[in-house]
Amino acid sequence: MVLSRRAMLFGTAGMGAAAGLSAAIPGVAAADVRLSSGPFPPLPPLPDGAPVRTEFTAVEQRFAPYLKILPAMVNDVVVDDPATQGFLGGGWWRTPSVPTNARVQEHVFTFSWYLANARSWNPYSGSVPLRNRLDAAVAHYLGLQHPDGSWPEYDVAEKSKAATGFGIGYLAKTLANLRQANALPDRRGQIGTALHSAMTWFLDPANPIWQSPVHYANQNSAGLSGATLALQLNPDAALRSRLTDRIGYLAAHGQSPAGFFYEPTGMDINYNFEVLLPEIAEIHALTGDRTVLAMARKFAEWFGYNVVREPDGTGSLTYVGMSARTTVPGYDDVVPDPDRTNLASLFVPEVPALAPFFTSAEDRAATREAWRADPGPVPPLAKQDTSPRILAHAPYGEALPTAADKRAAIAALPYLSSKDFAVQRRDTATDQTYVYVRRPALYLAAFFGTRPSQYVRGSGGLLWHPEAGTIVQSQQDDASCWASVLPNGSPDARGLLTATYLVGDRDWNGDRVVPGSAPVTVDYDLDSRIHTTLTLTKNVVTRAVKGSGPLTEQIPLVLKPTDTVTFADGSPAEFGKTSKATTSGLVLRRGAATIRIDWGTSLPAEMVATTVTILREGGRRLHVLRVPHGGALTTTITLP
Repeated sequence: MVLSRRAMLFGTAGMGAAAGLSAAIPGVAAADVRLSSGPFPPLPPLPDGAPVRTEFTAVEQRFAPYLKILPAMVNDVVVDDPATQGFLGGGWWRTPSVPTNARVQEHVFTFSWYLANARSWNPYSGSVPLRNRLDAAVAHYLGLQHPDGSWPEYDVAEKSKAATGFGIGYLAKTLANLRQANALPDRRGQIGTALHSAMTWFLDPANPIWQSPVHYANQNSAGLSGATLALQLNPDAALRSRLTDRIGYLAAHGQSPAGFFYEPTGMDINYNFEVLLPEIAEIHALTGDRTVLAMARKFAEWFGYNVVREPDGTGSLTYVGMSARTTVPGYDDVVPDPDRTNLASLFVPEVPALAPFFTSAEDRAATREAWRADPGPVPPLAKQDTSPRILAHAPYGEALPTAADKRAAIAALPYLSSKDFAVQRRDTATDQTYVYVRRPALYLAAFFGTRPSQYVRGSGGLLWHPEAGTIVQSQQDDASCWASVLPNGSPDARGLLTATYLVGDRDWNGDRVVPGSAPVTVDYDLDSRIHTTLTLTKNVVTRAVKGSGPLTEQIPLVLKPTDTVTFADGSPAEFGKTSKATTSGLVLRRGAATIRIDWGTSLPAEMVATTVTILREGGRRLHVLRVPHGGALTTTITLP
């Protein structure tokens, strides 16, 4: 049976168009793209006691949890319905888990790796049941490709940049594995043709995915890294020229002048560091491309302002309130496998400014030795808690910094190497201004201008002290951002904040460093309803607020269980609970440091524990201080 089943897959909405689309892959005759003929015996379960931890090399330990679930995943491949044969069912990866979502099929790479790679712990290399079900899965994947080379994701008619970009990479790696295994020769040819068609679509400068600025730049980078490998497998001079051109375009239009990568038009901690950076690291690993190396250097400088180290060494907290898509409030200093940032460590030898953000080689070796020595069975992964990305990056290895190199790079971070600067990072095309101020007793990050997504919260976002660590961390929601809140619950941080900037009595605009301990003043407005003057001196943050009506001052405090917190009247504010008092301030004692928050007049106040926890060791929990007032209030945070 040929893949004229496309009409059935895509439903009645696509029936008219589907009638002319019986060949799933442009340039491949329909008769050449057949359903797998099987047979489809189930993949046998692992032997009792497998996998055995001690059989895995250190860098391949990440394969053990996937091996544990491989039979279940493979046996969930649909084999008894011609219309959906090869669909990777079971809901293991991506949603919606439906036959027309091409991204669900990305685990064909995972299957192909176990088929192609003989290891003492891998009983499935060369497995006929695995090969046959993989054949069906690849056929289904190719059958979803549109005639122009793109693939769908959320809608059958969608020409998805993500599905196509990531698909190019996973299919290229699948092709490499099938060549290594000398398996499925006909299907290999069809994959090659599909990749050529996909790259022709993806690398076309006229394709709307290459807007300026590039939205969701991680998806573009995925297509570029996948195309880099695909063109090494099947060289094509014209597409290679297009690839080089598009890499340059991504550097010019996918990375903000401020240093972050656009998601969609703002920065995102997760997608910038954990997705895009590894993708361009793959390009560099394959080709030594200097353009992506320059992108990594520019990003490292930016990232150093937005991820701050905790003095106790447990990890770093992020400027999460400015993440445009996802919530990553912190990174532990030591992250065990699986760590999806690993591939980006390949930049570290040439971009040492990235070293602070990776687990050191010594610490990773220790976590791997602990995993190896663990007498318990390897736990299986849960559905949706899987990713072919974790395994796809493993063959490239890693270049984690030594502990000594990491310490040196940490010392060079801007807020640790200097006690006195004021920096703006601007993106004028999107009207975004990021402000970073270091004074002897504090470091503050703030944002003003047009919010790049609904999740972003402006104004002050991160306040850090060199001995106490992070004190304030604004989140991405109304209830836990640093803000003045209107009676309807809307914070000024969710609006357009128009601002003017001074250092001392000098106007301060543009992306430049202003040394000296003169006060930094930012005057900003939420239309006509709230005016705020934010002033930073060497050890005091002052917010003078005047509203058109009643307001509530809201400060999201990062607290540790060992902190001592009391209201100014002496009553305790307890960790993990809601505490209330009518008082004029709050005192936080952390070790030898005492931080005082004052609002100058006795008002009802409460401190509410949230469910947000940050870091594992020496964990922190977010508590929100709220002080309602009549509309005019000056609040100071004094740091030692």
